[in-house]
Amino acid sequence: MSPFIRPRRLRTTPAMRAMVAETRVAPAQLMMPVFVREGISEPVEIKAMPSQYQHTTDSIKKLAAELAEAGVGGIDLFGVPADEQKDETGSIAWDPEGILNRGIAAVREEVGDALVVCADTCLDEFTSHGHCGVLTEDGRVDNDPTLDLYAKMALSQARAGAHMVSPSGMMDGQVEVIRQALDEGGYQDVSIMAYSAKYASAFFGPFREAVSCNLKGDRKTYQQDPANRIEGLREALLDISEGADIVMVKPASHYLDVLADVAGAVDVPVAAYQVSGEYAMVEAAAANGWIDRERAIDESIVSIARAGANIILTYWALEYARRGK
Repeated sequence: MSPFIRPRRLRTTPAMRAMVAETRVAPAQLMMPVFVREGISEPVEIKAMPSQYQHTTDSIKKLAAELAEAGVGGIDLFGVPADEQKDETGSIAWDPEGILNRGIAAVREEVGDALVVCADTCLDEFTSHGHCGVLTEDGRVDNDPTLDLYAKMALSQARAGAHMVSPSGMMDGQVEVIRQALDEGGYQDVSIMAYSAKYASAFFGPFREAVSCNLKGDRKTYQQDPANRIEGLREALLDISEGADIVMVKPASHYLDVLADVAGAVDVPVAAYQVSGEYAMVEAAAANGWIDRERAIDESIVSIARAGANIILTYWALEYARRGK
């Protein structure tokens, strides 16, 4: 006898597959990480991330306009100061004339509220040592004094026009301190997207080139151990208790179990960051003819949404949106 129940009936044509698809990713769910750099007159391509650039304040306005036109939901800004501007505390990070705050202002001037303008709230791009906070005399990252600097940075970003700030340094208590500073400063409407479960990952490698980071050593004393799953959920719940509006898992593709755990347990939107190493691996394999580039991009993004992400930070945001996926 022939099978009575045939699941393949729902896979017969592209239209049928599209109609019954369980997971859909809209451009409005995407946020594109971008880099704005001090002291350049035109965009500079990032060698380890083909087709991604360090932007000027003018070129980032053009990119922001293209993202808004394509229906992408947001832009996440990272600043790249000149080496001579970096110091032990990263003080250029909260300077109104610092490159990140100028980039925020430029994007808001260009697109207004058509994009969610998010700013990375961390010091690693701005410190001379490349760590995410101030150091003790013996070289350890000092958690509590760093919190005060994050608060100053977040306030400066809100003043520059950020709709959202995004503490990514994995300091204990960072969300609570930033929330309090924003509220006391009159920025109750500025939201916080917390890097809640951020792992000490090898897949951040190309990003270090993108932000010209001077890091020596590693960040294993404050970013999470890749072996730990339960800890990721614990961190997310702590951030929500401190006032996070959105919680994030980073990286995305190799931590889908953590992402699913968080998405199943919280009542706030969940973001996942498809990081530089994930991008670079696909681009390198495609350049060598080893994989179908567009299919790999689409599959990777859908898998992140399938695991529970409401918001996906991806360097392919503009391309994906323009292809009408």
